[in-house]
Amino acid sequence: MRLSVLDQSPVPEGATAADALANTIDLAQRVEAMGYHRYWVAEHHNTGGLAGSAPEVLIAAIAAGTERIRVGSGGVMLSHYSPLKVAEAFQVLATLYPGRIDLGIGRAPGSDQITAYALAPTSRPVSVERYPNTVNDLLGYLRGELDPDSPFAGKVQATPRPPSQPHVWVLASSADSAAYAAHFGLPLGFAHFITVADGPAIAEAYRQQYQPSLAHPEPEVLVAASLLCAETEADAHRLATSVQAWRSRGLQGPIPPPQELPAPGPLGAVRTGRKAMIVGNPTQAAEQLRDLAEAYGADEAMAVTITWDHEARVRSYELLAEVIGA
Repeated sequence: MRLSVLDQSPVPEGATAADALANTIDLAQRVEAMGYHRYWVAEHHNTGGLAGSAPEVLIAAIAAGTERIRVGSGGVMLSHYSPLKVAEAFQVLATLYPGRIDLGIGRAPGSDQITAYALAPTSRPVSVERYPNTVNDLLGYLRGELDPDSPFAGKVQATPRPPSQPHVWVLASSADSAAYAAHFGLPLGFAHFITVADGPAIAEAYRQQYQPSLAHPEPEVLVAASLLCAETEADAHRLATSVQAWRSRGLQGPIPPPQELPAPGPLGAVRTGRKAMIVGNPTQAAEQLRDLAEAYGADEAMAVTITWDHEARVRSYELLAEVIGA
């Protein structure tokens, strides 16, 4: 099982967004040395707790500071952007860092409605109903051939043409998005940290419905899970109180330090609403992540780790890699 990272660039209480982005670069460099396969950064808007609002910019900085690890978006929210602009941004990245760039795409806004409107004030954000067309246009620009019925066919090309195209992934937390991944013959990245219920069934439906593409003749599933491990189970639960407190206030503001609260629920699983978090010592965390990947039939697991203490976050990834073997 391959191990990867999804980084939302959390801003710790008492620190700045600049600190958070510096932590992202540092973490990418350190997990590369640990053997992690890929490193994705998220897109969130109008929030003081997460600094990653422009993944394409952050990807460039991470790729420049690393050597081998694949770097990508987890993901670009297509509702805010022109497919041509997204294609060109990622083709620039793929030209600068050939063979290392992933383009994870999502249909969620990554923001509230008024922020979504502010991101595209002259043209309404792309509706959910238009999402398949937007994906189709994006893929057309990337392969250099739009559908014949496009008004831009034969007239507009996405430039530059990189030595190898970015790998496109469809990010999903629902059956609809997974169905789009199957329809377009694209790999599926499932956000278990957002949607716990029915995830394995959705992944299986994706495999059953998969329409092979030239780039991806076989279906491929990656599962992303919230995970935090420390040397002891008690330490892991203590560290997890930071993200629990942050979630309890609606994901608003910076990440607070660990709270002096008893760990809720059964040991090994912390639940807040529909979200589930793997929490434990390295052996416990690795076992639960393996079980999760097996349930999804996933070839790869991506850990999303948020802590107040940056070094504790780095250590969590290090301990996980030591047990699983990144």
